[in-house]
Amino acid sequence: MNALSPKDPLPNPMEHPDEQQPEGSDGSPKFGRLLIVLAIAVMMIVGITLGSQAYFS
Repeated sequence: MNALSPKDPLPNPMEHPDEQQPEGSDGSPKFGRLLIVLAIAVMMIVGITLGSQAYFS
């Protein structure tokens, strides 16, 4: 049995289509939007915490 070299693609027994990058993507992750959403979520949690503390005490 021949061993595959690292450059050879793995066999495709189920004949899946090749994965292709979407148009316009350069392969680098975009963290700006994720950072904004995370900051908004943290601010909402802080607001709920402070509001419930003021309401219940």
